[in-house]
Amino acid sequence: MKEPYIFQSERLGFRNWIQSDVLNMSTINADPKVMEFFPVIATHQQTEAFVKRMQEQFEQKGFCYFAVDRLDIGEFIGFIGISEQTYESNFTPCVDIGWRLAQKQWGKGYATEGAKRCLEYAFNELGLVKIMSVCPEVNKHSEVVMQKIGMRKVKTFDHPLLVSYEWLKSCVLYEIERTSC
Repeated sequence: MKEPYIFQSERLGFRNWIQSDVLNMSTINADPKVMEFFPVIATHQQTEAFVKRMQEQFEQKGFCYFAVDRLDIGEFIGFIGISEQTYESNFTPCVDIGWRLAQKQWGKGYATEGAKRCLEYAFNELGLVKIMSVCPEVNKHSEVVMQKIGMRKVKTFDHPLLVSYEWLKSCVLYEIERTSC
């Protein structure tokens, strides 16, 4: 049985993670195309640890990278949500917005729709005032989503967790504040 939805958008349901999501997310994380802009493909154990972190963060903060289902078919398609980031930089700690969807769900507007709804939740329900987003400069699809949801580019920087990966280390930082949403 799936958890009740915390909130919904027109086509998506957002919820906390359940154990059965681990296998589905592991399948998504094993897709080289999905993981193209990450240093490595996540293992099943790494995915399991990620899901546990998201469950704990939701229990503590009321937010995480939410498990997302398509409402029309009730199928898990990946995650969209907000999460705390604490890696070393001049803009952390911060709350960022991110997404990772199964490849077969790409090109349907789910990331944009879901991210807009997550921003509404963050600003209107949680009272957050600023949300950041980061992706490698080469990940133009994610950068387009950031622009579509109203974020503005702040800067380009070398990501401290990606400095060993020449093709990924140069990242863009976007932000949106509550008043501009």
